[in-house]
Amino acid sequence: MGLRLDQRLFSKVTVVFAALVLSLFNRVLVSTTGSTFNDAVHITAIVGESVVFNCQVEFPAEHPVPYVLQWEKKGLDIPIFIWYDNYPTHSGSGYEGRVARVSQDSPYGLASLNLTNIQESDQGWYACKVVFLNRSPTNKNGTWFHLDVHAPPKFVTIPGEVQYINVGDSIILNCQAVGTPTPEIVWFKDATDVQPTTTVGIFNDGTELRISNIRTEDIGDYTCIARNGEGQISHTARVLIAGGAVIMSPPTNQTKLEGEKVEFTCGAKAMPGNVTVRWSRDGAFVKSISSLETRVTIKKDGSMVINPVSADDSGQYLCEVSNGIGDPQSASAYLNVEYPAKVTFTPTIQYLPFRLAGVVQCYIKANPPLQYVTWTKDKRLLEPYQQKDIVIMNNGSLLFTRVNQNHQGRYTCTPYNAQGTQGSSGQMEVLVRKPPTFTVEPENMYQRKISESVEMHCDAQEAEGTQKPKIQWQRRDGAPLPKGRHSIHGGNITIENLRKTDFGYYHCVASNEVATIVTTTHLVVEGTQPHAPYNVSANASETTVTLQWLPGYSGGPDYKQDYTIWYKEPGMADWSTIPVTPSGSTQVTINRLTPDTTYEFQVVGKNALGDGMLSKVISIKTLAVPLTVAKKTSPAPPVTELPPPPSDDVVDYSDLILPTESSGATLYPPVFRPKGPKPGPPRNVSIAEVKNGFVISWQAPLERAHLVRYYVINYKTDGIWRTLNKAQIRAEDTRYLVKSLVGGRTYYFRVVAYSLKSFENSEEIKFPVPARVKHKAITAGVVGGLLFFIVAIILSVCAVKICNKRKRRKHEKAYNMVACRITDARNGGQIPGTSQVPLKKITGEELASC
Repeated sequence: MGLRLDQRLFSKVTVVFAALVLSLFNRVLVSTTGSTFNDAVHITAIVGESVVFNCQVEFPAEHPVPYVLQWEKKGLDIPIFIWYDNYPTHSGSGYEGRVARVSQDSPYGLASLNLTNIQESDQGWYACKVVFLNRSPTNKNGTWFHLDVHAPPKFVTIPGEVQYINVGDSIILNCQAVGTPTPEIVWFKDATDVQPTTTVGIFNDGTELRISNIRTEDIGDYTCIARNGEGQISHTARVLIAGGAVIMSPPTNQTKLEGEKVEFTCGAKAMPGNVTVRWSRDGAFVKSISSLETRVTIKKDGSMVINPVSADDSGQYLCEVSNGIGDPQSASAYLNVEYPAKVTFTPTIQYLPFRLAGVVQCYIKANPPLQYVTWTKDKRLLEPYQQKDIVIMNNGSLLFTRVNQNHQGRYTCTPYNAQGTQGSSGQMEVLVRKPPTFTVEPENMYQRKISESVEMHCDAQEAEGTQKPKIQWQRRDGAPLPKGRHSIHGGNITIENLRKTDFGYYHCVASNEVATIVTTTHLVVEGTQPHAPYNVSANASETTVTLQWLPGYSGGPDYKQDYTIWYKEPGMADWSTIPVTPSGSTQVTINRLTPDTTYEFQVVGKNALGDGMLSKVISIKTLAVPLTVAKKTSPAPPVTELPPPPSDDVVDYSDLILPTESSGATLYPPVFRPKGPKPGPPRNVSIAEVKNGFVISWQAPLERAHLVRYYVINYKTDGIWRTLNKAQIRAEDTRYLVKSLVGGRTYYFRVVAYSLKSFENSEEIKFPVPARVKHKAITAGVVGGLLFFIVAIILSVCAVKICNKRKRRKHEKAYNMVACRITDARNGGQIPGTSQVPLKKITGEELASC
């Protein structure tokens, strides 16, 4: 209670004291004569430092008397500091804890003020005022001070550390700073000061750097520097070309046993690096597949883990990565889950049709594939290979070629593969029953005119003790029955308003639990355009193609059809046509074609009602014009095939062996120069050594890349250009693996982009193959030679053993014959060599008895 009274008293005293001082100053005029603004003391300080305003106290007659000290700041109504001996000091708002009177033993005047932790807001005019109580003021009892506060630069706005942009876009980098004096902003790019150009400018007192229509050379590090007399600070923003996510470690195919754990990698990089990874199987997100949901995990690095794997997890898994820029990239891998062969379903009853072929199914699932199946009948092992009317099919089921009553019984099957078996099936009761039979069959052929109707009849009857068969109608080609124009009543089918498409073969199918039986009829619709020709074949030479085909249905016996050939080069929009002569011929030769060119052909028939349906497209390539080269210095020059010239190389006919005409004159073959729009040249060709060879890489042309149909790689060492790849490289492929190059030799490469009728070369690149590649080849050759030598020794030893064995058998046979003849002589016959009587021929039976 006493403490609370002291606190209240202290607060009241402070308020009373401040009121007393203020009233005193209102009543007593305290001038600062002799200390004006012109005579003020100027002090400079840095933010965070401390200063002392030195103010002297001059007592009247130099005798100390009580006084009140007050410090004011211009612009503030209330003093920032008031002091009177034995009374609590007063600190103004914002100055609490930062202002204090200096100690009496300091070298400064008694009225001096210590201001600490200086802030930028402290800058301004300060006045020191001293009031002597009950005394007249002196001529000099106060001083004016001006405080200048300096602050080093400090950023208030900066651009992000990384800026992702696309070529051609614009960007503004904003960099603002405060400080005293006001800081200057300057810009640098990669340690070089930025110079304004038509696309680069500095605005708003240097705070904004604007770049429009960004080019590749604008990419780099941009640094803004804020500086004044108190220091400088800097900030760097890196401007990068934005790029989509790229898969760096794609998943690879894996084989696992059921119950094991599998992990597929899918590491990706991107700018920016906010990569999202999505795993799917058969187009469905793996987390949404109920059978996988509880067993699949996608890790932070993009990998997918399935633990444990089950038999149904086999399939293709797709990893798709994206960072929101460009199209997502994807890579896939196949998971092969192996498990012992197992029976998936055991029917309690199966039926076999009496006197027909029938099958007893063993429903099996196996990975690796099924190797064999064992069967039991009536709990005894069944040996199908010992019975001529039972065969085990590839899927393990039993095929009975002609069923009889002895085949009835209780069967079980047990499947096996490389992983073993998961057990046998349950017992299956196999019953032999008579199959259904047709009581009404359709006619062999129904002929109707277009727009008419047709009714085809069919019915079947079940055997005793079996279910009534179900009758269905199907087209043999698998096409659906005409929707809305057919109806089935009992076993009969009616098709109304016949059309050309109704032409064809129809099956009447009768089935019950014992068997399915089928009978077929042919529906011919007359009065239509011809059907499509079929079995189209072709033979080609350098400039001709000969086509042959079988005619489709002509539309009826009253119609004769002629044919027209449609042909074009692949990729061309328009087809050319040639009528076939003589009329009705099913063979034609097309002339004046370009050598070494692929053409597409179709055949269409036509009758009096109009054009029919086109045949399937057939593609064939004309032969290339053969060219051979001979060396002049050799009397019997070896002939080698020239690669087709990929550029406008001049053909020197003096080095060619050319055919002659009947008159003996040299026949010069035509040189076909490509014509048509050219694609752009392939770019950035490079070659790099990898584990199993060398990879040649390039980029698609910048111009007219859509014209590229395929690529060809040319190479040379010190001779002519030759073709490296055996087959055409697809337009979407830009990498090619070369498995062997000669070490220590320098190669030159170029990539040729081909359109339909023209081409364009890339720049040549030079690649010296390291000498160590040759050493690898030599080592491989030595190892191969040693292996060949070892195999030769083994084969020689085997050959010697075989020859010795044959000689031994020959000697034994001769010995048996001689022994047998000696026995003959002992029984009264002649000994060989003792008489001119010829030896008796020994039969096989006699030799055996001997």
